[in-house]
Amino acid sequence: MERTTPPVKTPRPYDSSRRQQQAGETRAAVLAAARELFLKDGYAQTTVAAVAAQARVSVETVYKSFGGKPGLVRAIADQALSGSGSVHAEARSDRLQAEEADPRTIIRGWGTLMVEVAPRISPILLLVRAAASTDAEMKTLFDEIAEERLQRMTHNATTLAIGGHLREGLSVDYAAEVMWTYSSPDLYALLVVDRCWPLERYVEFVAEAMICALLPSPPP
Repeated sequence: MERTTPPVKTPRPYDSSRRQQQAGETRAAVLAAARELFLKDGYAQTTVAAVAAQARVSVETVYKSFGGKPGLVRAIADQALSGSGSVHAEARSDRLQAEEADPRTIIRGWGTLMVEVAPRISPILLLVRAAASTDAEMKTLFDEIAEERLQRMTHNATTLAIGGHLREGLSVDYAAEVMWTYSSPDLYALLVVDRCWPLERYVEFVAEAMICALLPSPPP
């Protein structure tokens, strides 16, 4: 009697999409919990265990993903700088600079991006600065972020210079430092937090101040 060999089952291809989705959701939950606790209790008083408990994950998961509190703060800052759109704020800024010829429109466009980014990043930068006075790792992180922000402003200033938009006599370094100053968390804290300026008023002030400081006066 002839025996029938059962068909060989072909292994299903591994689908990692669900695992990636879960990892993304876990990461988002940890960062949201960390941001809330850091801003509420301060850097020193917030523990990794507290972050893990609020995010409903293990302490090991937090350490494995972020390496501790400095890594959490860095990840929160990076997330804040991306803005709220599906495309990173820096990529949208670069596209604006590539497509727009009018420097005033470019600078006001940067202001529009600040509406997204400033409320997210400024409280974190102020947190890092406060912690930097007593924590060496936070001092290092604060210096790194400040330097990265200056490099970004230098990139923007270079774009204006290449386009022939800077006022005569202004260097790229000077323009970068002006933009670095006007985008500082300190100015945000003074006007939005302390003086309760609406965000739109603050952003308009910053954009118009940079236009006046950097660009030639328009013809009468």
